[in-house]
Amino acid sequence: MDNAFAAADRFLLKEARLLERRLFATRFLGQPASAVVDALRGYQNEDGGFGHGLEPDKRCPASLPIDVEIAFQAMAAAEAADAAMVGRACDFLGRVAAAAEADGALPLAFRMIETFPRAVHWSEWTYRPGLNPTAGLAGLLHQLGVDHPWLAEATAYCWQQLESGARIQDAHELSEVFVFLEHVPDRERADKHRATLADTLARVEMFHLDPAADGYGLSPLYLAPEPGARSRALFDDALIEAHLDNLAASQQPEGGWPISWEPPSEASVLEWRGIVTWQALRTLTAYGRLDATP
Repeated sequence: MDNAFAAADRFLLKEARLLERRLFATRFLGQPASAVVDALRGYQNEDGGFGHGLEPDKRCPASLPIDVEIAFQAMAAAEAADAAMVGRACDFLGRVAAAAEADGALPLAFRMIETFPRAVHWSEWTYRPGLNPTAGLAGLLHQLGVDHPWLAEATAYCWQQLESGARIQDAHELSEVFVFLEHVPDRERADKHRATLADTLARVEMFHLDPAADGYGLSPLYLAPEPGARSRALFDDALIEAHLDNLAASQQPEGGWPISWEPPSEASVLEWRGIVTWQALRTLTAYGRLDATP
């Protein structure tokens, strides 16, 4: 087994939470994807939403749309979803959207997070409904093949926002929109909007086209984590290879990948490092940069 891959495997075994270890086992060891779904059950609340710091930057136990999104991301990565679990989560999202009165849009979080440990960037802006996280949640549900009344409302909202010509605010909103465009069924419409957005990438805050860019940001590999992604065609081979070089070189001596922001606790740091290490392995193996064969 490739030394870098084996070192990352050891890091996940030592430091990562159960969810990322099961995602690794499903992806690389042939373990059942149902184990990923089972790991998510402890994060789901009675109201159908997910909480308990599933997204580790806030330690609020209550259900939040961002934590629902992390759950859907895990199911999509494992290519497995529990219909009842997802249905209850969609019902939760529908209730949140109705209360927000924003044409189906959702906020990332609610003000209740302020009574729990959280990273400093989780503040007022996360309480406003918008494409982040609405577009990402809608895209993931399309990927999972889910049919729900809120999804129809959210999809209509996303199209309306995209066709309004409103400026994409930052790299996170951009990535949410690209998840939507990757999986929404109307391919012709999606391809048109992806091409339009491609011309704006250099101006999006925190989106790092330059592999040598400093500070926190998202790279083209975040939009195209695997070579089969539709967004891969937006970037030339040299740029993707340079970002892959940078990603591979960022692995730390103990096998994990670092993060470039300050979570609210030491536990959050390790949880995030488990997440980004799993993501790095998925991308580097998909692009042929690491050999995952024993």
